[in-house]
Amino acid sequence: MSAVAAPVQKTRAAGLSHGAADAGLVPSKTSLQGLMVNLSAPDCAMRRIKRLKRSVWASGHLHGLAETGHRAAQPWFVTLTYVGIKDWRKDHISQALATYRAWCTSRKVKCRYTWVAELQSRGAVHYHLLCWLPVGVHMPYWDRPTRKQGGERAPFWPHGMTNTEIAKSGVGYLMKYLSKLGELTKFPKGLRLYGIGGLDATGKSVRAWYNLPEWCKAEYGVGEIARKCSNFVVCATGEILGAAFAVSRVPGGIILRPLREFAKRFHDGAYSSVSFA
Repeated sequence: MSAVAAPVQKTRAAGLSHGAADAGLVPSKTSLQGLMVNLSAPDCAMRRIKRLKRSVWASGHLHGLAETGHRAAQPWFVTLTYVGIKDWRKDHISQALATYRAWCTSRKVKCRYTWVAELQSRGAVHYHLLCWLPVGVHMPYWDRPTRKQGGERAPFWPHGMTNTEIAKSGVGYLMKYLSKLGELTKFPKGLRLYGIGGLDATGKSVRAWYNLPEWCKAEYGVGEIARKCSNFVVCATGEILGAAFAVSRVPGGIILRPLREFAKRFHDGAYSSVSFA
């Protein structure tokens, strides 16, 4: 994590073109000289998928970092499927992970994971997980009972079949499945697209930074800014950042107009002058 603590020099530059392009939005020319953001269902879905891919990519690499003085953890790839097409319930994945967490606690290992949901061609939901365990600790089969003191623990996943294997490419496994997502993917109402667990404080800070708007990341590094309700707060001073854009509603979307100059994008990653000792 040495790159996280690297100091940076912040610079400013005028103009909308750079700041707006970095906002991660879909621009289009308008007569009002602003940035048009489409609010159609396909465009909103694609922005949601973009945030999902960014979070999964960041968490996968953060989970894979070795702690000081320890070997890197071994990633395991687990697939959870349903017997029936309509068997899905929104609490199934959280229940499975709660049971897996209890297993990790009994083995005195950290419970670290990232998962994504996918629709099979037959229309059934299934889940892909990456779980990181210390080298030498083997992942049990999620559809079979596991031993515990005084008896057996119920299967982590009693709803169908599972597949477990050592992951050779780590987060690349999950990104492969995410590449299939598109605006036409129709998940059941209430389904979460992904979940992340077990990141340490530094990892959570880095992941949170990746999900900040680009105009925030252009000026602030990891740990330097935090979300408070709907505001962005500078941690060192408590300053609440003013709005970067004025918003005007138009049919089918909104128009954003810059309220101030934007900093040039200085970062090539999650750099910060904040120490995470």
